[in-house]
Amino acid sequence: MTPPIARTWARRGHTPVIRVRGRSRRRISIAALTCYKPGERARLIYRPRRDDGRRDGRKSFAWTDYRSLLQVAHQQLGGPIVLIWDNLNVHPDARMRTWIADRDWLTVHQLPPYAPDLNPVEGIWSLLRRGWLSNVAFTSPDHLVQTVRHGLRTVHYRSDLIDGCLAGTSLSITPTTPRFQAQ
Repeated sequence: MTPPIARTWARRGHTPVIRVRGRSRRRISIAALTCYKPGERARLIYRPRRDDGRRDGRKSFAWTDYRSLLQVAHQQLGGPIVLIWDNLNVHPDARMRTWIADRDWLTVHQLPPYAPDLNPVEGIWSLLRRGWLSNVAFTSPDHLVQTVRHGLRTVHYRSDLIDGCLAGTSLSITPTTPRFQAQ
């Protein structure tokens, strides 16, 4: 992962140079859900996945990983879920659509292509990049995972930050309907 740089310094007249080792074959992926319910605090449910090279050849989340995340979210939230999804290639997978069709507690709406400004989770990633992940040279994949978990755990307990991510999309939740409404 190329480190995001928030600030740096150098002597006047000297351009700062930040050296980064070559690309690693190891990958860390994170899936997250921002959860909103009128009258309750916003919640964040997330799962990091570290590619260790031993699992099914995939480096990122498979449809089964998203299925597991949704099942856990359903158990934690204790009610029906209206899911607003972006167009990641795994989301419209035929096996995923079949699984979703069999769940009466799950309603899925697809965002239009290239619309990250409508996705509140993008605000979470922005908070991580600008905060906990900026200006850090990670010593190992475990160090990266630990830092990401710490940042996401902090965001999870700050529902005002999660609410701000929804406000940044110009979407709101109305108490009369479980669907997102454009303002």
